[in-house]
Amino acid sequence: MLQSAVSALALAITASAAFTGNLNYLSPSKHHASLGISIRKVAKRTYANSPWDPAKLNFTHGVASGDPYDDSVILWTRVAPNMDNDKSNVTVSGYVPLYDHSTDNYVQKSDSPVCIDWKIATDDKLDTVVDSGTAYTSSDVDFTVKVEAKKLVPYTVYYYQFSVCNSNNTSPVGRTKTIPSKDAKVDSPVRIAVYSCSNFRGFTHSAATFGFFNAYGNPVRKDSVDYVVHLGDYIYEYGNGEYGWGNSLDRIPLPDRQIYTTDLDLLASHQQFPWIPVWDDHEVSDNTWRDGASELNNTEESFIMDGGVSVDQRKMNAVLPIRQVDMDDNLRIWRDFSFGNLFDLIMLDTRQYDRAITDVYWNTDYVNSIKNEASRSLMGPRQETWFYHTLRDSSTRGAQWRVIGNQIIFSRMNESLFFGAENPFNTDQWDGYQANRNRTFEVLYEQNVSNNIFLAGDSHASWVSDLVWLGEHEYDQNTGSGSVGVEFAGSAVSSPCPAGQNISLANANVGSAWLTNANRELQWQDLFYRGYYELSIDYNAVNASFFEFRPQESSKVTRSRSLTSQSLLLHRQNGTAAVGGIAESGSLKNGRVVQTNITHDTGSGDYLKYDSP
Repeated sequence: MLQSAVSALALAITASAAFTGNLNYLSPSKHHASLGISIRKVAKRTYANSPWDPAKLNFTHGVASGDPYDDSVILWTRVAPNMDNDKSNVTVSGYVPLYDHSTDNYVQKSDSPVCIDWKIATDDKLDTVVDSGTAYTSSDVDFTVKVEAKKLVPYTVYYYQFSVCNSNNTSPVGRTKTIPSKDAKVDSPVRIAVYSCSNFRGFTHSAATFGFFNAYGNPVRKDSVDYVVHLGDYIYEYGNGEYGWGNSLDRIPLPDRQIYTTDLDLLASHQQFPWIPVWDDHEVSDNTWRDGASELNNTEESFIMDGGVSVDQRKMNAVLPIRQVDMDDNLRIWRDFSFGNLFDLIMLDTRQYDRAITDVYWNTDYVNSIKNEASRSLMGPRQETWFYHTLRDSSTRGAQWRVIGNQIIFSRMNESLFFGAENPFNTDQWDGYQANRNRTFEVLYEQNVSNNIFLAGDSHASWVSDLVWLGEHEYDQNTGSGSVGVEFAGSAVSSPCPAGQNISLANANVGSAWLTNANRELQWQDLFYRGYYELSIDYNAVNASFFEFRPQESSKVTRSRSLTSQSLLLHRQNGTAAVGGIAESGSLKNGRVVQTNITHDTGSGDYLKYDSP
């Protein structure tokens, strides 16, 4: 009897430890334990072996890695029973989402846990294992697994794999990479793909479709980057018909993360590269701020549908390889990464954490009238203080560059060409929080924090601007003298153009010319194409190459077009964004726009001329 009790106790302790090893049972915030799953309760359902037949379990969403440190990285997968994935034999009719956990007719749940082993090695055959472990998962966390692989070496490529315990059922082999140690010299350029705004569905019944994530697969096929930074709107909260229709593409959207990660290009990107993501607004609701969003209209229904910010943020942590880092008084995703003494990557939350009221469409005039108020902040005082300290510490420690990942466009965007009051392009951007922007400029200018690169998404268009505090410091738009860095803002992976989903290339270029003429610091702008950009960072320059896809693509394609390549050179006087050259589209200062239609098929490796849109 005593021996049986001791064995049962040992089994319970082992099972509890295996559940603890799956980080998705934990709350994303150490100060909000209620957002976690009770491991004690879940562990009561654990047996010595999983009751599932390993042959009936599937790795439904591939593998992913993220938030790399110099000695560890987060690994992620999802393993689920047949009845909970696309191999289900349940018969449905009509447009039914593939994963709809709210519909009992299509998905059944089980309380039984799944046992998973994992390992990480220095070779793609997984022979030289440096760390490994076991973790349980269950329907409580939607059969997801998130673990931290440790004992790693800085700036090194690793390969990893999950497997169902006591079986040959394995996941795909993933590849990841640690970052350089904090003060190390980085001998090769660091390459990063930057994305934002991936809308799963097509856009309308009859017009252009925007649903395929072709941009995610482009650097995978070229093997052209080391890391991926995603600046938010990884998913959209809308169901089918609310913000476009997926019927024509057979991509029926759900306001859920699972359906998004069935896209093959997105799966490939997660499998090949470690990601460093943040959220924007659509992971929760359009134009969110600390106390609301555009969909919240003081009705019970709107709060039920769009008020669950903490729940949505917990889901986001569950489906992406994000670390729990120094959580404090709120759900925090702002954090930083040191890539040797080459650069510090500072990831901000200018959306969910503590943003003052924004433009929620019915209050546009009011927000425009208060855009200069000193009390307005995109980040809240706690995050602002951290941000300014991090900028100063980065400069003091001698990092060559500061790369700031934020959700929205930092630079001034004036729509008016005429004398008189400026007309901000969008007060949901930093233009609506001008005192916050001025405080940031004050740190950069007054404390000599130079060589700064802001990254932005959200706008569904491409922008390159000098970082300039106009009215406070002299600035020469031709030489870049007076700037303290550059902003690279990218287009959407698939979401439609802000000037209209059916805009022609010619009209889009007219709009781009209008914007570059109205904004001295705006060096290049393109409204037409979807896509992403790749950064190459070394000690002498930061180069951004913009790769774009035709917005009317309604199928999976491997063809992409290089729109422009813009650099911030260390040794130019105070830095400048544009160094002239040629752009394929849009409007470019100090250079020419030449439409060559030269397109790179990353599937075949061929270059060809493709018809203009």
